Amino acid sequence: MANAGSSNLKLRVVGDAGELLADAELPPEPTRGELTRFLHGAPRCDAAGHRFVHGGPDLRASTPVDETVLERLRAVSDLAPLHNPRALSALELLRELRPGLPHVACFDTAFHATLPPEAFVYAVPPEWGVRRFGFHGLSHAHAARRAAQLLGRDDLRLVTCHLGAGASLAAVRDGRSLDTTMGFTPAEGLVMATRSGSVDPGIVTWVQRHAGLSAEEVEHALERESGLLALAGSSDMREVVERAGRGEERATLALGVYLHRLRAGIAAMASAIGGLDAIIFTGGVGERSAAVRAGACDGLRWLGAELDARRNEQLDGEDADVATGGSGVRVLVARAREDLEIAAEVRRLAG
Repeated sequence: MANAGSSNLKLRVVGDAGELLADAELPPEPTRGELTRFLHGAPRCDAAGHRFVHGGPDLRASTPVDETVLERLRAVSDLAPLHNPRALSALELLRELRPGLPHVACFDTAFHATLPPEAFVYAVPPEWGVRRFGFHGLSHAHAARRAAQLLGRDDLRLVTCHLGAGASLAAVRDGRSLDTTMGFTPAEGLVMATRSGSVDPGIVTWVQRHAGLSAEEVEHALERESGLLALAGSSDMREVVERAGRGEERATLALGVYLHRLRAGIAAMASAIGGLDAIIFTGGVGERSAAVRAGACDGLRWLGAELDARRNEQLDGEDADVATGGSGVRVLVARAREDLEIAAEVRRLAG
């Protein structure tokens, strides 16, 4: 499985039972030599799955890769400029290195294909031809599946929180996504490592007129120079939390803005599914930052979420419930395993 994130390229070989046979993290745009070394050291693969953040309006389900699919992927690269070009580059290079291997493209937008019209329609002129797609779908799908396993029931009202360099929430009821925070592109929604999240659209036109910025310059700033980086001078949540703990002003503000948007988003997602049975945190920040989980839940006690401080601080890397025994809402933490979702799709389509 090739998973191109905004900060790295994760490569994994997964066995028939879901066991991890090989694992590597490479730079987001690896060289031919780096990929070749991984392939030579890994077990033989029967097929390859590739995570694509955006499939555009046409590619809404996992699909085997051929030249037509490649052309469609190239055509929508600008909809996810931090991810799709890198994923496409890795796919093309792996096809060169392993030409006989079946390749399957899996899309983060696919899980959100169940959004109702009231959740995906923008109140803009219809001739613009835009809509909300939603992203991180492979991670949200796994988190929802894992929550059902941990709690022993499928009829759950969940808010799944994928918090990493990119961040998004999904409102999931009975395993179906009914709302999410990202929209037409992955730039909408929560504050992220280098992305602003939702901003007043008037800001974009204002800075273009008054600062003389081009569309490309504004896009670059919102995607790569905003978020935690703009607020704290660092895109690393670990550093932001550590500096905020020392009372450093910029980091304290950055963490406060991040948590304010996160709590508001969780409450909004809960309203979309008529209540809340559980919140599940996943992704690098969601799994590893006890401070972020505590800060999020501290403002959600009115929803019934009560965190067990000791459990939250002492996680050992295993999926777990970190709520108190009397909490009205379960608070879960699960490792992000998009690779398992991709593997299931590859087996289904490539045999």
